[in-house]
Amino acid sequence: MRIQDGRLTVGIGGTDRPDAVIASDAQTLIDINTGRTTGAEAFLHGRVTVRGNLGLALRLESMFEPLIPRPPEAPVDRSILAGRMPVSILEAGRGDPVLLLHGLGATKASFLPTLFALADRHRVIAPDLLGHGDTAKPYVRYDAQTFARFTLDLMDALEIDRAHLIGNSMGGRISLEVAMHAPDRVRSLTLLCPAVAFIKRREFVPIVRLLRPELGLLPHRLPHRLVVRSVRAMFARPERLPSSWYEAGADEFLRVFRTASGRAALYASMRNIYLDQPAGERGFWVRLERLDTPSFFLWGDRDRLVPAGFSRHVTRVLPDARNVVLDDCGHVPQFEHPERTHELVKDFLGSAA
Repeated sequence: MRIQDGRLTVGIGGTDRPDAVIASDAQTLIDINTGRTTGAEAFLHGRVTVRGNLGLALRLESMFEPLIPRPPEAPVDRSILAGRMPVSILEAGRGDPVLLLHGLGATKASFLPTLFALADRHRVIAPDLLGHGDTAKPYVRYDAQTFARFTLDLMDALEIDRAHLIGNSMGGRISLEVAMHAPDRVRSLTLLCPAVAFIKRREFVPIVRLLRPELGLLPHRLPHRLVVRSVRAMFARPERLPSSWYEAGADEFLRVFRTASGRAALYASMRNIYLDQPAGERGFWVRLERLDTPSFFLWGDRDRLVPAGFSRHVTRVLPDARNVVLDDCGHVPQFEHPERTHELVKDFLGSAA
């Protein structure tokens, strides 16, 4: 299939360098075309594999009018303008709006399980964050405040006055910043292993301040196998997930990383996560004490990136917030323990409605 200038042509044969290769068995293809399932859902359950441009594969189904009308819970991939910049989103369901904010170096695909879990009761939107995926990658600071303004611009573009925010890792830190900056726009916060400001291990701050994200503008390579290994390390037991997911995730990361603007955005975001000031009047933990938004923190006891020990600090500054530590869980609970994670999320959203 070749898609160019709004036209689709289909032929027999192939191309040496396809943007995406989508593989499936015949029954799955029939199920997708007859409305029994969606392509995204089939991918999530391992019935479809994708190599190359995962964003394009997710968008493919939304490019055509279906023969059989899709249910409201079926995700639609589209682009909108927010703050005069193109933003790629997945949207599904009806009801109270829920915004899903992914982590550093990830894309909206990292929230596919949550999108399907909540779309029966909510209007769920999963965007590619600024500098990530198929969203614009301008030359900006990429700190928590920048991402918070981006999120509010996105809500304005979607005509959402107030929303439940669910964030994983860096997306959790962004969700908290939105609530601290504009509490009237946030109904509740669900933070999955949020990248809160580090209290210890800050001895490298002077060095990191000197490192410039503009270094990302220089071309350099990153081996695919190293990316796969890094993604697998985010899970307590990586064998729980099919290997095809790791391959697709690494492909999608490298697709963005191979662009100069994508590398610069990644490095700037990573730098600002570490430089996030913990103390002082404008420090994260001091500002967090003033948070009134109903909040639920979910941690993984085997998370190597954001240790579950942070839950003690959250309990100290936000004694009314819910805090749960999942056993045998790494950094991405929505994939590693989807049933338990979404059971807890649904229960909290119901209480915060």
